[in-house]
Amino acid sequence: MPPEPRPGRGWLLRLVIAFAFAQGAVSMARPAVSYRALSLGADERAIGVITGVYALLPLFAAVPLGRRTDHGRCAPLLPVGVLLIGGGCALSGTSGSLTALAAWSGVMGLGHLCFVIGAQSLVARQSAPAEQDRNFGHFTIGASLGQLVGPIAAGYLISERDGAMARTSALALVVSAAVASASFTALWRIEHRGAAGTPRQAARKVPVGSILRTRGVPAGIFISLAVLSATDILTAYLPVVGEHRGIAPATVGLLLSLRAAATIACRLVMTPMLRVLGRAALLSSTCLLGGLLCGAIALPVPVWGLAVMLAVLGFCLGVGQPLSMTTVVQAAPTAARSTALALRLTGNRLGQVAAPASAGLIAGVAGTAAPFVMLGALLVGAAGLGLRSNPRTGATGGRPDPGPARTASARPGAPRPAGRKSP
Repeated sequence: MPPEPRPGRGWLLRLVIAFAFAQGAVSMARPAVSYRALSLGADERAIGVITGVYALLPLFAAVPLGRRTDHGRCAPLLPVGVLLIGGGCALSGTSGSLTALAAWSGVMGLGHLCFVIGAQSLVARQSAPAEQDRNFGHFTIGASLGQLVGPIAAGYLISERDGAMARTSALALVVSAAVASASFTALWRIEHRGAAGTPRQAARKVPVGSILRTRGVPAGIFISLAVLSATDILTAYLPVVGEHRGIAPATVGLLLSLRAAATIACRLVMTPMLRVLGRAALLSSTCLLGGLLCGAIALPVPVWGLAVMLAVLGFCLGVGQPLSMTTVVQAAPTAARSTALALRLTGNRLGQVAAPASAGLIAGVAGTAAPFVMLGALLVGAAGLGLRSNPRTGATGGRPDPGPARTASARPGAPRPAGRKSP
């Protein structure tokens, strides 16, 4: 019986398109939720709570969703995630109280988590080991596109003039729900029929503690947390730095867009960089350079210098997320890959809660530039872990995975080559 062919790359392109719409909706809705809360009379503390609910609520669902995906199909989580994102966006736009707004923000965060766990598990399951770095890099282009376009669209729709913010923020949230629904157009036949059978063959439940003790998994989680924290705090605090240095808000927006564009460019050239450096060296060098650049943002450099630093920093930050996914996938037991990816997302959510809180405390004591020094130290620590993240590395830093990439000779019932004994 001939081996079942691997799926082509059409599914990956459709997944990138769907992710771009889903992430664009979330990136558009999150600032719109803050403006909606302000129009309902929220202060800074209330907005902080609403923002925290988005990240905290999914913490309790990440591991169960990962368990479910390890022993079943990935694709059903994608439309569920889109429905929750769209519903959370639309209902946030129609909510008339801060409590309801916080609840629907949490639903939006849960939907984003469902989509990302399903999508990352699909990439891990349908990619050959040698293709995982490249495919995860291309997959995250969807997120970068959404992060690039979403805030710009929200800013275009929302206006503070003539007391219109309540109406325009609600409009932005309803539009973001429509953007999320566009993901459905790309989700057809996205899961290969042979992919879902692999995890069910290994039905044993791997304990979470055992996954976290696997060498490479903690390093991948920490690297992802450090890179995401840097991206979040950069987005939140660069406007504050710009205000202190007299940089116009429009210029700050262009600087942040430049950072996002550089991240997209990085992921387009991920494969040749991996071929030259390997995963461990590429992770470590980009985290180290990114850490130094984060610290340099605290210096009083001119706008053109800040633009150069942010472009290089965006390029460096583009490496960490996709390669940390591959690090976790290839280090984790085959039967617990989705759970390991869910633990990585849990670390990301914890970072999204803890890093801004820490940055706020540090900024209050040492000034607005101090959080960037903290981020620099975090990324330098991630650079050290990157070198030790996977001791059994090949040309691209990964070890072969005997699970989903079995050859025809390894399939049950296939004839064994003559003259060779089973190991």
